[in-house]
Amino acid sequence: MSSTAGSTLQSADRVTRAAVVLHGRPAALGSGLERLETVAAEQGVELVMTGDGQVAALPDVQVAIVLGGDGTMLRALHAFLGKGIPVIGVNFGRVGFLSAIPRDELEAGVARVFAGELEPVELATLEVEAGGQRHVAVNDAVVTSGVLGRMVELEWSIGGEDFGSVPCDGLICSTPSGSTAYNLSNGGPVLMWGLDAMALTFVAPHDLRARPFVVPRGHDLHIWNRTPDVGCAVLVDGHRVGDAGTDERVSIGLGEQRSLLGTLPEATFVRRYRQSFGSA
Repeated sequence: MSSTAGSTLQSADRVTRAAVVLHGRPAALGSGLERLETVAAEQGVELVMTGDGQVAALPDVQVAIVLGGDGTMLRALHAFLGKGIPVIGVNFGRVGFLSAIPRDELEAGVARVFAGELEPVELATLEVEAGGQRHVAVNDAVVTSGVLGRMVELEWSIGGEDFGSVPCDGLICSTPSGSTAYNLSNGGPVLMWGLDAMALTFVAPHDLRARPFVVPRGHDLHIWNRTPDVGCAVLVDGHRVGDAGTDERVSIGLGEQRSLLGTLPEATFVRRYRQSFGSA
């Protein structure tokens, strides 16, 4: 197993204690949890069930096993952010792009993780400042119209250089891991894991000059809502965290923290992309 800066795991270490994060709808798992518990018993691994607020009190946990889809993976990556614990998923969701193990391969895949084959991958995060509050995004941050069906006028700059204003429905700023989510469905660029950059993509821009951008670290994005009568909503990983009224600013840049995604050697970015999105 490869090690990555910040990971508690070292090459060829066997796992003895693992946290478990479950899908929010237990019915979606079927017998998944029982299957995981059987593998853990066979391998002599102690499983620690997590819940709201419990992640901070999980000593000696070496890996987090997620049974769920991309939403559950995102929740787990947030929960273990900065703790040096890789998060690896068994896909019990629809797309499962962030999960390394198919549900029908749970036993074999998890046994390999417990045996020390897991490879942690560090992924960039975003730091978002809105309304005097700071937030960390694992996938993306979105500034969008706060009124359904109403367009907004967004002024924007990168690295302190002005790009003018764009009438649009909103602006998506995504990490490499988030570039295959809302950003991808809106026609934005896909960023392969390992890039220390963020993608900027307008939602339904009414301006032929508004094109997607890929921005490196150190070039922060600033957005001003220049709409006289419509407020903007600020979303971080799909959750509304604040608002931006007329002439208020939202700042977004690559953050210092990294999320730690666990994978298996063959579950590469390209393979997941082809399997998840139907490329031949």
